[in-house]
Amino acid sequence: MKVIGLTGGIGTGKSTVESIFQELGAYVIDADKVVHLLYTEEDVKEKIRQLFGEEVFSEKEVDRKKISKVVFSDTEKRRALEQLMHPKVERRIKDWLEDLKEKDKDAIVIVSVPLMIETGSYKRYEKVVLVYAPREKQIERLLKKGYTLEEAINRIEAQMDIEEKLKFADYVIMNTSTIQNLRKEVEKVFNDIKKDP
Repeated sequence: MKVIGLTGGIGTGKSTVESIFQELGAYVIDADKVVHLLYTEEDVKEKIRQLFGEEVFSEKEVDRKKISKVVFSDTEKRRALEQLMHPKVERRIKDWLEDLKEKDKDAIVIVSVPLMIETGSYKRYEKVVLVYAPREKQIERLLKKGYTLEEAINRIEAQMDIEEKLKFADYVIMNTSTIQNLRKEVEKVFNDIKKDP
């Protein structure tokens, strides 16, 4: 089994790349989706209530938009949330990888973690794939998604600069033009991963 880390900045197109990898036959574990699952667990909700109060809840559920607003405008609170969630996410990913290893020893597993480089967890993966788009492209995409310019910049600046992340990547997928081009980039990287000893 090959376990490959996938990362990138916000607005670089990681989710689209994940979908293409899946279509090509890879298993994909997405850390963001793990977080969303954890948000539904009672012990996690209780800890979030202690950290942030009721204002990040809507009808007894963690409201992801509300929590994002808080953590992207307050570094201390963002760190507190990361300290709570990262170990839980890591544990869940580890369990899933163990299950997959039993099911399919020839699997290629793509583990998508936005803060893989920032947290140092990239070292656990055989190779690191970076989805790249320049900062102006990131901003443009976030504005299209309905973020204000200030929100877009806050979110980009909460992560390591995309140019800095390039230094850690074994493979780079350029997402700067069309979806057809992106597909070709992903296919090339997938074939290279398969050939890699």
